[in-house]
Amino acid sequence: MLVLNDTRVIKARLFGSKSSGGKIEVLVERVLNEHEVLAQVRASKSPKAGSHLLLAGELEVEVLGREGEFFHLRFVAETAVLELLARFGRLPLPPYITHAAEQQDEARYQTVFAREAGAVAAPTAGLHFDEAMLQALRDKGVKIAYVTLHVGAGTFQPVRAEYVREHQMHSECYEIPQATVEAIARAREEGGRVVAVGTTSLRALESAAASGELKAGTGETRIFITPGYRFRVVEVLLTNFHLPKSTLLMLVSAFGGMAQIRAAYRHAVEQEYRFFS
Repeated sequence: MLVLNDTRVIKARLFGSKSSGGKIEVLVERVLNEHEVLAQVRASKSPKAGSHLLLAGELEVEVLGREGEFFHLRFVAETAVLELLARFGRLPLPPYITHAAEQQDEARYQTVFAREAGAVAAPTAGLHFDEAMLQALRDKGVKIAYVTLHVGAGTFQPVRAEYVREHQMHSECYEIPQATVEAIARAREEGGRVVAVGTTSLRALESAAASGELKAGTGETRIFITPGYRFRVVEVLLTNFHLPKSTLLMLVSAFGGMAQIRAAYRHAVEQEYRFFS
């Protein structure tokens, strides 16, 4: 049973100015409703609640307040936020990709099965699959199911706390369809294994099984998987190489064993593999 994350990357980056004229960069972290978002705002001086921003030359945005590291913003236009981002936003490429977003990136930085808009980063393990490969797997009898986890910008943040247990994990929204729960149950009854494509698929499944039983529905997760974690759902993980000091490197170490993961990374460095995702 192959489990894929069908989230779709949105054009979450916008540039503009404050009412004072100072330049700003906005990176939408989460769409809350048709007109409101949580976002990172980069500026020489943080905007205050009640102030207004002008993005992409014509989008008026009101700063409603602040929630931790994020700003709560309201787009004044009647048009839905997702439509505005599609028209005026830019694709938020990972920090290890240094060129500016190009037209071709809009297709290349999406999985072929991306459907549910809301991520600010692609579930990159899924980029290895094209339609021909998926069909070849189906032809061999491999069952495919989907989950949705909207990847947030926090996925790239390193662990800065002195002690791992003190790290504050970022929050991400996920959804597990009932059809996926039933498909996994059938696969297990038939002696099959659950193969998660990417850490995001794994995090969604393990979050939904926190009670010990995989349950369908939507939720918000801050699951932080480190060595010693007992996996409840996923038996095989297909993943890329991850950034040093990242929570995802800890996750794969928990899954594959620290010695084996270190050996794999050492081999990759010696053979000059291309990093990262």
